[in-house]
Amino acid sequence: MTDIKSMYPEELKDLMKELNEKPFRADQIFGWLHQKLAVSWDQMTNLSKDLREKLAAWPLMAPEIVDMRVSSLDGTRKYLFRLSDGNVIESVLMKYHHGNSVCISSQAGCRMGCAFCASTIGGLKRNLLASEMLDQVYSIQRDTGERVSNVVVMGSGEPLDNYENLLRFIRLLTSPAGLDISQRNITVSTCGIVPRMYDLAREKLQITLALSLHAPNDEKRQALMPIARRYSMDEVLRACRSYYEQTGRRITFEYSLVAGQNDSEQDAMDLSGRIKGLNCHINLIPVNPVKERSFQRPARTSVENFKIKLEKCGINVTIRREMGADIDGACGQLRRSYMERENT
Repeated sequence: MTDIKSMYPEELKDLMKELNEKPFRADQIFGWLHQKLAVSWDQMTNLSKDLREKLAAWPLMAPEIVDMRVSSLDGTRKYLFRLSDGNVIESVLMKYHHGNSVCISSQAGCRMGCAFCASTIGGLKRNLLASEMLDQVYSIQRDTGERVSNVVVMGSGEPLDNYENLLRFIRLLTSPAGLDISQRNITVSTCGIVPRMYDLAREKLQITLALSLHAPNDEKRQALMPIARRYSMDEVLRACRSYYEQTGRRITFEYSLVAGQNDSEQDAMDLSGRIKGLNCHINLIPVNPVKERSFQRPARTSVENFKIKLEKCGINVTIRREMGADIDGACGQLRRSYMERENT
């Protein structure tokens, strides 16, 4: 592996052996990279000059902040990062009373094709390395000087389409020798790649799995999400039940409300029937209009009525607090506008 920031401690120890260095050097390097958030070998002052010269063969890449917008409404920060190969990705810092939460991207672009999402316009460019996922968190923490306590993998890309790098990212982020963020403070969102959902359940991590559901039945889900033509709702919900059974972690369902598409009282009734008996929570998200799409958000009363109908059926439900509405806060919007400017 040439990406040293993506290495586990034991892999760093193997590298030290190859370099004829003592094993404890691996612990020092890991601490510098993942706890002190160093961006150059020269910062690692307790390493010998000779070792630092050897390590120069493994360049330390840090993303460049090419745009950063701060919401005047709630202080949300939207970051646009340029990677070493020129691809751009976006991340969001949201401040809550319980701490700072960062939403990161797992891919440059996305190939899932969800009809209401700006991230998928233009398709998938490539998967992100574990280090490139970590660097979104690390860069924001360096920029603000404030600790990040919660991480949501819900930005551009489908995390389970980048499965191995996702697992490495989670284990590095939660390492006691690094930022030591609790697994319970990490949420991974998926549109429903069923085989990978079972794989993730077998890992028995204590992260929260959030399923992008967005519809009460297969017909409506297929109209919004191409992945639904491959995996039915029954298959996806069985995978959710398996995840809960193996991890004990409550499932979150993300449900984007689109006016006239999936927001009727009957939709709410059908949805509650499909998930009855599952330990879950529904997060209602009034859709963010994207100029390339024709979808519109429902009226506030429609959103409230949908919530009330679910609650009457015994479903735990909240309406997501809208953050960063004045700074292209929705997933993929800032990246999309930047790419349009670059191409004109």
